[in-house]
Amino acid sequence: MFDKLSLPVIVAPMFLVSSVELVIESCKNGVIGSIPMLNARTAEDAENMLKQIKEALPTEPWAVNFIAHKTNKRHDSDLELIKKYQPPIVIASLGHPGKVTEAVRSYGGLVFADVATVKHAKKSAEAGVDGLILVSAGAGGHAGTLNPFAFLDAVREFWNGYTILAGGISHGKDVLAAKVMGADFAYMGTKFIATEESAAFEGYKQMLVDSSIEDVLYTDAISGVHANFLIPSLLKNNLDPANLKRKEEIDFSSMVEVKMWRDVWSAGHGVTTIKSIDHVEAVVNQLKKEYEEAKLKLVSVV
Repeated sequence: MFDKLSLPVIVAPMFLVSSVELVIESCKNGVIGSIPMLNARTAEDAENMLKQIKEALPTEPWAVNFIAHKTNKRHDSDLELIKKYQPPIVIASLGHPGKVTEAVRSYGGLVFADVATVKHAKKSAEAGVDGLILVSAGAGGHAGTLNPFAFLDAVREFWNGYTILAGGISHGKDVLAAKVMGADFAYMGTKFIATEESAAFEGYKQMLVDSSIEDVLYTDAISGVHANFLIPSLLKNNLDPANLKRKEEIDFSSMVEVKMWRDVWSAGHGVTTIKSIDHVEAVVNQLKKEYEEAKLKLVSVV
């Protein structure tokens, strides 16, 4: 499945940011594009979305993100669409991946589960997933707090499947570092928000260009689950970063109601590296160049 890739990179599925165009262009340029099922507002929209991607990418690996939590109101209908359109990879988030794994295995696809703790990694492994996405400190969106070196070592104590590393990965040399550490893929999100093909607002893209790591705040006040958000976007919405209150009720079905993610914008620690808004092709080409340069340096050091 992965023999056509030019880089071991998965472009993370980003709520309200990943677009059909972003997925297609990512895959055509040799990395794996992905999209959340909930980026389609209705089941009909979701079907059209999957149909477009499948027709455009008959042989390339691509992925969808499925919210496995019981409060996802489209859980059953989206799972049926997954079985119908058979995305090669399904990324399960925020819930037990058991039902997802059963459905995807029925057509020969792979299931990757994103996890932020060793406890959740073990549960996903026990559920029979094919890959674990280790969402380490510094990742955009819902992120963990574990150091990526230590997290990867801890998971390798019990896991031999695909391992994908997430958290502040921004350059080709970072991708190579993830491989040297023992990961199969690097997981990149923030870098691809600031692309022409992403569905992010232009103001969001420009804020990424203008921001640095010091503009990123880790908080559970927005969605009830800890995530990294851009402080300038909080201020833009008259939210005081120093006086945020935790959201008491966690309801993942509210992700369909877009306000919290539409108006308050997320980014990972790698935001410092974003200097311009480019096409996906240019971003991937730069990553390839950096990756090959880092490989040469590594060989010369050895």
